[in-house]
Amino acid sequence: MQTLLAILAAYLLGSLPFAVIVSKAFGLADPRTFGSGNPGATNVLRSGNKKAALLTLLGDALKGWVAVFIAQQLGFGDKVIGLIALAVFLGHLYPVFLKFKGGKGVATAAGVLIALSPLLGLAVLGTWLLVAYVSRYSSLAAVIAAALAPVYQVLMAGGNSQTLVVGLIAMALVGKHWQNIQRLMAGQESKIGSKKKT
Repeated sequence: MQTLLAILAAYLLGSLPFAVIVSKAFGLADPRTFGSGNPGATNVLRSGNKKAALLTLLGDALKGWVAVFIAQQLGFGDKVIGLIALAVFLGHLYPVFLKFKGGKGVATAAGVLIALSPLLGLAVLGTWLLVAYVSRYSSLAAVIAAALAPVYQVLMAGGNSQTLVVGLIAMALVGKHWQNIQRLMAGQESKIGSKKKT
């Protein structure tokens, strides 16, 4: 019962839509109504408010980190911690508070990975930053970082209970970016910092 409650709590934490909450607090338009329509930090940035975008990014990352960190402090085993990591991540992707239509999960995944393994999380985050800086495409950076996450995990720790969790998160991230991948191939993807389009 304790395990089930912890997983449910992680899912509900993941469901908190910081893009919508922060946008409302700043008096901005709902991020689901412009740009990509995605309730995430990159789309909030298209509103032109960098502070709101940063707070969204931090909120989404922190909820992933907090869920895993608390599970670790409560002494749950690796398998349960893995389930909690997936629950908070899936909560962001399919939030009950937004009728199960959530964000892409990049920031939340970063928070989860940093909590699971700081070195792994930093390696993935570094990959995202490098690709985003060079290409100016958030989606391309996310896809490449997600694809490399399981590789980094195996290189750093070999095959363990976390490897499956990292692999599932990576596959979900790539899947959520499928339309972005199609737009990238067609040369129609928006770059970081492009203004919103209603």
